[in-house]
Amino acid sequence: MTTTSSNKGNFISDIKRFSPLLKNLVSKDFKLKYRRSVLGVAWSVLNPLFTMLVITTVFGTLLKVQVENFATYYILGFSIWNFFSEATSLSISSILTAAPLIKKVYIPKYIFPLEKCLFALVNFLFSLIAVTVVMLCQGVAPKLTTLLIPIPIFLCFIFACGASLFLSAATVYFRDIQHLYGVFLTVLMYLTPIIYPLSLLDGHQFILKVVTLNPITQYVEYFRNLVMYGTTPSLESNLLCIGYSVLMFVIGALVFKKAEGKFILHI
Repeated sequence: MTTTSSNKGNFISDIKRFSPLLKNLVSKDFKLKYRRSVLGVAWSVLNPLFTMLVITTVFGTLLKVQVENFATYYILGFSIWNFFSEATSLSISSILTAAPLIKKVYIPKYIFPLEKCLFALVNFLFSLIAVTVVMLCQGVAPKLTTLLIPIPIFLCFIFACGASLFLSAATVYFRDIQHLYGVFLTVLMYLTPIIYPLSLLDGHQFILKVVTLNPITQYVEYFRNLVMYGTTPSLESNLLCIGYSVLMFVIGALVFKKAEGKFILHI
């Protein structure tokens, strides 16, 4: 019990101590991402809007996907998906990228994958402007339940942090993960109801079960239900989302803690 409390205390004190570094790293990532870009941070809003226009044209108009207010439906799902995808994709090589700094000074190594998750979170918050624009254009009125959106965002953030800790630690030892992860994300995207509704899978029970158990599906549906449909997810849905987040974070933290002692030998 004492060890657990001590580790928790060290984590909190480290976060407080290195919070200026976290802010500087997030700021640096923003400057690098939008360097020499005329519109700068505005691309965080424009990118999801342009993607939505393409997808809506292809799937909503040409392929006639039967979803009311398809543009809103899509951009809500895409925004959560893109947040998770960006957070983990950036984090996967964060330890390797920070190797020169890690070798010179003491910095808790978990700071680097967590910083990438924070950067992705800030990008996601900007993308909510695009979500609002699309909703207004389609006449989808904001629901009172929208006030609860910090819940799925926080839970998805914790899940992404856990996955990022796991992936960044594993990549130090197995560099091929960086290349395989892109393929995995593509598969995971199609197993998440971003473009299609879950009802489309009614005749395919096995695939429906796999898609339903997909953690990202749970966060996407939670977010979408609150914002678009004005419904509060069930107790089962809440427990499932919390369970996924806690389990992934614990697994990621344990793997990272066990592996970080030998990072210096592999970076």
